[in-house]
Amino acid sequence: MFKMLLPAVAALGLVAFAAKTQPVAQSVPSPVEGSSQDGLGWHVSHEGAMAKLAYGVANSDQLAMMVTCAPGDATAAVYGDVRPTVTAAVALSPTDETRIAVKASPLRSLVNDGRINVHGEGGVHRISATPVERRAIAEFLGYCARKQA
Repeated sequence: MFKMLLPAVAALGLVAFAAKTQPVAQSVPSPVEGSSQDGLGWHVSHEGAMAKLAYGVANSDQLAMMVTCAPGDATAAVYGDVRPTVTAAVALSPTDETRIAVKASPLRSLVNDGRINVHGEGGVHRISATPVERRAIAEFLGYCARKQA
């Protein structure tokens, strides 16, 4: 049963992700403050000292990308089907983990401009963030830059 359920859930997540992202060549309309199409959006959570920034459906496993860090980390781990488009990202292992500088321009652009370019199997896409999400993302990055939780 799980062999059939996991691909179905993964496919649903990718379909939902594709509905929210736009190819870079197209203009991306600004979303209404505090709203997300199809339930997709940026979400911040904490698990102990670890902070998590995820793009996907809240309170679910349907995530396109997750960024995690602990206070004082100069880099954050990036997981998921898409990764920020940046030359400073460094793959650490043959797993799905990529590390990115917390002060890297894609993450700062997400806070300052409300958008980030990501790449995955479907090419390069732009994901946007609402003003409310941008404030939460700025708090996440501030938490990562702190020396203590």
